Amino acid sequence: MLTVESVSLNLEPKPMESFSTLINSAPFEECPAPRARRPRVLLLLGTISWLLVIVFGLWILWGYENSPGKAGAPPRQWPAVSKIEPARDHPTLVILAHPHCPCTRATIGELASIMAHSQGRLTAYVLFVKPAGFSDEWETTDLWQSAASIPGVTVVIDEEGAEANRFHAATSGQTVLYDAGGRLLFSGGITASRGHYEDNAGQSAIVSFVNSGTAERTESSVFGCPLFDPNSECRVPRDEKHKP
Repeated sequence: MLTVESVSLNLEPKPMESFSTLINSAPFEECPAPRARRPRVLLLLGTISWLLVIVFGLWILWGYENSPGKAGAPPRQWPAVSKIEPARDHPTLVILAHPHCPCTRATIGELASIMAHSQGRLTAYVLFVKPAGFSDEWETTDLWQSAASIPGVTVVIDEEGAEANRFHAATSGQTVLYDAGGRLLFSGGITASRGHYEDNAGQSAIVSFVNSGTAERTESSVFGCPLFDPNSECRVPRDEKHKP
């Protein structure tokens, strides 16, 4: 026989705790204080400003590298008063250069390429302008040495820019090409921009004139420092001048 034990339920009401007691007994979590945002904002603004300065600097550099110098207007015939002796059976090339122009380093490099592609059918001169009042060997820079090392190239000191004036050159790197009869074939530069080595219209035109007698272009922009401007990028400190 099954016996059902009675279960007594304690239904006696418990006294209710007061509202203040419940609040005091409940765990209280403090909200974390918001982090300071000012340093982050300053860091963001600083980063943006830094990037803007870099972009602006690159834009200035790009503009400088792609800004040509003053173009020359060389005579249509080889100047009779020139002290340079042109070739009589093939073209003659003349480059007017400033020995301290950093942009002209690429011009000398392109000249080496031109001579290599001319296969002995081109006579070339590099005339380094030397202003009055400068010491001996002022013009014998690394540019001079580089030009002198190219086969078929003759390097000449252009005292006070006399030859540069005869060929009406104003910018370092000005290149002129005359045929065997003394007729101007090409005038301009042989780099695509300041100080950059790459294929360019001037170089291609000269190689084409030498090897085939014709070319698509007869002029190109010149990228370099002014030959006669004392305030140009090629200016030399006074202590390098000849001291009396």
